[in-house]
Amino acid sequence: MPTSHATAAWEGGLKGGKGSFKAGSGTFGGAYSFATRFEQGPGAGGTTPEELIAAAHAACLSMALSAGLEKVGTPATRVETRAACTIETVGGGPKITVMALTVRGRVPGIDQAAFQKAAEVAKESCPVSGAMKGNVKFTLDAKLE
Repeated sequence: MPTSHATAAWEGGLKGGKGSFKAGSGTFGGAYSFATRFEQGPGAGGTTPEELIAAAHAACLSMALSAGLEKVGTPATRVETRAACTIETVGGGPKITVMALTVRGRVPGIDQAAFQKAAEVAKESCPVSGAMKGNVKFTLDAKLE
């Protein structure tokens, strides 16, 4: 199995500093700052580590669900997952507390109950869920389109 890589750098102090990251593949990268991570509103711009975790979780869950549906003979024509990663102050410091997953799928030949069950299995078995399990609360809203 492959090992994935990324780099990140931070320059300056916490609130006035700035950071950048780059995927090892070179396919994406970007900037981040205290404002992007902990403040909202105009001027925040950039990304956050939590946004990257949300993207990873959405991608992983979509793949896991597609694989599970295909394995039982009902391949999806499309699975789309939106992940919302919440960071809050807990015990005096920032902590990722909730990952809200919203999954929509087009899957010929199954009903809502079967899709919900497949989505739950995928949520429990995808590697990104496994990395956060026991530390972050997951919510799941799965519906057929």
